[in-house]
Amino acid sequence: MTGVTLPTFLSGLFAMGLGVIGILFLRFWRQTGDGLFRYFAVAFWLMAIEQTARAFFRQAPEIEGRFYLLRLAAFALILFAILRKNMSSKD
Repeated sequence: MTGVTLPTFLSGLFAMGLGVIGILFLRFWRQTGDGLFRYFAVAFWLMAIEQTARAFFRQAPEIEGRFYLLRLAAFALILFAILRKNMSSKD
């Protein structure tokens, strides 16, 4: 395992965990049909992509700030999904 540092390994491990969580939310969406789970699945996959990109480009600080835009988009998607769910239940 030469050339792989602990932070790179942990980023990959974390990205894999986020991807699995996204798959679980996708399964919940298919079982229930609730759109909230679909948005959560996409948000967790965005965070997995962000972690993977940070692992590959760890030595490039000039583009590291751009990775946070993916994380921002993921959290904005989660917030949108929660607000959409709460607004639709107030009939």
